[in-house]
Amino acid sequence: MLSLQYLPIPPTINIGFANKPLMPHGTSKHWAQQSRIRYGPTGSNPNLCLSKLSLAGVSECADQIELPEELKPELMPKHVAVIMDGNRRWAKSRGLPIQLGHRAGGQAMKQLALNCKKFGVQVVTIFAFSSENWVRPKEEVDFLMNLFEEVVQSDLKELILQKDMRLSILGNRSQLPESLQNLLSSSEELAKSNKGMRLIVACNYSGRYDITQAAKNIAAKVRNGVLQVEDINESVFQQHLQTNGIEFPNPDLLIRTSGELRVSNFMLWQLAYTELLFFNKMFPDFDEADLVEGLTAFQRRQRRFGGHKY
Repeated sequence: MLSLQYLPIPPTINIGFANKPLMPHGTSKHWAQQSRIRYGPTGSNPNLCLSKLSLAGVSECADQIELPEELKPELMPKHVAVIMDGNRRWAKSRGLPIQLGHRAGGQAMKQLALNCKKFGVQVVTIFAFSSENWVRPKEEVDFLMNLFEEVVQSDLKELILQKDMRLSILGNRSQLPESLQNLLSSSEELAKSNKGMRLIVACNYSGRYDITQAAKNIAAKVRNGVLQVEDINESVFQQHLQTNGIEFPNPDLLIRTSGELRVSNFMLWQLAYTELLFFNKMFPDFDEADLVEGLTAFQRRQRRFGGHKY
């Protein structure tokens, strides 16, 4: 288990997402592009301040920084999944509106995708909104739906058009606002011919729902004579999950921020042999150095899949 110390920052903040060594003790020669969030004096609009925050500097340098010496390309996980936890607590600990925490999380998500692409990760899945999140206050849920649309129209479109990323959406879309459903579908179509890293966004997703729907679809095929009970195996079941057709559907590495030690109904089938890493940091503070630390920890592990190597 990886546990990194989280240090609170006072309400007036000046956060450098990077501008520090990639490894904790300054052993790396690689430095990330600096990006700052400023929370102005009383009367300023923090939402407006952050909405104008741009990671263009990160975008410009994302393909230029070489792989850190600590990482070996042949040991790089093909699929990294991330539970982006802690946006609300990040904001509350600084006396900021919850909405600002979600916006900061959106920017950290974009930086994470760019860094994963730079380091050669082939698939990244982010848990953006779970089916259980509907129980949150309506005001917060409505804000999140609007924020998702903003992110799709700006950040995801940029990743698709400028970074050649492919896009897949997991989850029950029928419960999402129609405008968001249309945006997600059009964005998937826009990225259809791309050849780069695949970004998977789990929105209104539930691992139990994924498994339940697969079981229902298989049962219907058995009832209709399309499939025989004797033919059902793990491979057949996996073909009926939402990750079917995606290369490397099972994450090699799961990262969860905020110090919580659970998977929260996320990709329950797919995580069977996934390596788990938990960070005490809130997600908006999760930066390139943390990603390198996590990837390095993954590369030191011996994955036996029920066997042994001794």
